[in-house]
Amino acid sequence: MKKTAITCVVGLALVGCGGSDPSGGTGSGGGISTSGETGNSDGVESVDSNGDGDGNSGPGDTGDGDSGDGDGDPGDGDGNDNGDDDGGTGNQKWDTLSVPDSAFNCGGGGNDEPEFSYLWAANSTEGTISKIDTKTVTEVGRYIVRPDSAGSPSRTSVSLSGHVAVANRNGGVTKIYATEESCEESNGMPGIQTSNNNQALAWGTEECVAWHKPMQYSSQRPVAWGAGQYNEGTCFWEDEELWTAATQGQTIDVYVLDGDDGSTKEMITIEGVSAGYYGIYGGAVDGNGDFWGSQLGTGKLIRVNREDMTYDIWQMPVSGYGMTVDSEGFVWTCSSNVARFDPETETWETAAVGGYTGCMADAGEDGLLWMSQGGNGVIGVNRDTLQVEKTWAAGGSYGISIDFEGYVWAVAYGSTVSKIDPESGQFWTYNGLVGAYTYSDMTGYALTNVGSPSG
Repeated sequence: MKKTAITCVVGLALVGCGGSDPSGGTGSGGGISTSGETGNSDGVESVDSNGDGDGNSGPGDTGDGDSGDGDGDPGDGDGNDNGDDDGGTGNQKWDTLSVPDSAFNCGGGGNDEPEFSYLWAANSTEGTISKIDTKTVTEVGRYIVRPDSAGSPSRTSVSLSGHVAVANRNGGVTKIYATEESCEESNGMPGIQTSNNNQALAWGTEECVAWHKPMQYSSQRPVAWGAGQYNEGTCFWEDEELWTAATQGQTIDVYVLDGDDGSTKEMITIEGVSAGYYGIYGGAVDGNGDFWGSQLGTGKLIRVNREDMTYDIWQMPVSGYGMTVDSEGFVWTCSSNVARFDPETETWETAAVGGYTGCMADAGEDGLLWMSQGGNGVIGVNRDTLQVEKTWAAGGSYGISIDFEGYVWAVAYGSTVSKIDPESGQFWTYNGLVGAYTYSDMTGYALTNVGSPSG
């Protein structure tokens, strides 16, 4: 069993040091822009808070690059934007910029901040994944994620050790180490060869690719880490597992992979659900270690129970695209509508909020659900009332994630990723991505937020 060390983590089990100013440097090949400030010589420039900023046509972009699901929702090639801007500004104070409490601390270290924090964005058209330092909003690594570079990666998931896994839509899963200290000699050259900017090394030269598992499917979307077991005495995460789901024809297979080497630990075929082309589209793991998967449109919501690999199926009441699980155990599906599922009562609450695609909940029972609003930025939805409380601009918005400081991140379809202050709406952008498409747990925040397994 390979063990992964993590040092004195508070809140998120992710590790990036940098100055407290998110605009403290320029990105490799992309640069930083910040809203509400004048340009200066350090590469920071003023941006129009109403602009898309991603170099594309905004919420009408082509989405997934596939043929579309026919439900009239955004993404996957239909080029349709059903979201509308409600024009609200939202003045409710929200203290998200604090590190959430966590039991996952290394004993006695006394360090109050994670040592690094990265956001991982898939460059689908390039066949790579970018590592973005969330402190400095710069790209600090880029990696090919399939030997032929033709995987069309999309969903990313970050483990509590801080390492990332990415699913290739054309089949296959790859794990990449977050730190050079974890990488292993494999190419016969002295030292560790790894990317440290926006240029990927050739497959076989890059030594921070932990493993690649080829999988022969026509559609492979979701990927989600489970928590694993934390050893407080050694500060190691052990027995981390990775979930993925894939489709061939009308067959939907759900896998549990060994996080150390990518080997299959469990697999089950879901019966009684129409696969369509995409099968299970979005995925997340809850605090019990169970896997939740959602389908496009008004499809099915599926839970696979980790203990015995049995599964439960519910009908989704409104069209969904993105999905997440919050700290209270509620499951959310997101599109122009938002839907909240209570696993205890097996009931849904829905509202039309003018969203778009991805979503993620912040920490705490009084927090917000943050949703993409396409070229219009992001919205914050009250998780009790399902009413919009915040509307902030960004440099385009498709996938949503949150970092360990509570900043909201939006990855646009195209080239731009934005870091957004949830209290003031100020945002910073990096514009060096290539055909970006991702809206899963890009930082590991969602996994940390749901807590450790209760059983």
